[in-house]
Parts: sequence; C-alpha cells; structure tokens
Amino acid sequence: MAKIIQFVPTPNPNAIKCVLDAPIVSAPEPRSFLSPRDAAPGTLAEALFACPGIRNLLMHRDWMTIGREPSASWAPIKRHVAKVLEQAAPQ
Repeated sequence: MAKIIQFVPTPNPNAIKCVLDAPIVSAPEPRSFLSPRDAAPGTLAEALFACPGIRNLLMHRDWMTIGREPSASWAPIKRHVAKVLEQAAPQ
C-alpha cells in the first residue's frame, strides 16, 4: 500500500517523521494515538504498535510521526513500520 519515501529527523531524538508515497488515513485531520490502548483492533495503528519500542503515533494523509521509548533503537522500528505500511490499506 504505502511506502516510505524518507525518514526525517525531528528536534526530538525520540520522534521521527515518515514521509509516504500514498495516503494512510482518509480523514482530513491528523489522528493521534498516545498509546497502544488508543488503537482499535485490526487497524494500522494497532499493527504499528505491535513493534516493541513504539510509544505514540501521529498519522496524517501522507506522513506519520512515530514516537519511541528512549531505550528503543530506530533500526527495528523502521523495518517494522516499512513492512506494516506496505501491507496496509488506507484507514
């Protein structure tokens, strides 16, 4: 479905922006998920939170910001996010 064009660093070392080649949400406003409890079953957010270390998500049409636990490494999070996005349908 969507592929990551690039990961963009943010001023917060525990957050990274993902610029995407396709929409991941259909809503015109961003969707914020402050914890895995905020993600409904069967959704893209739930699939993303399945990766250990992801703390929060801010999803918009063609970009997403991922927050991580300070002790988590970016490499496995980036791999997980890329895999989930390629298999997901817009929400």
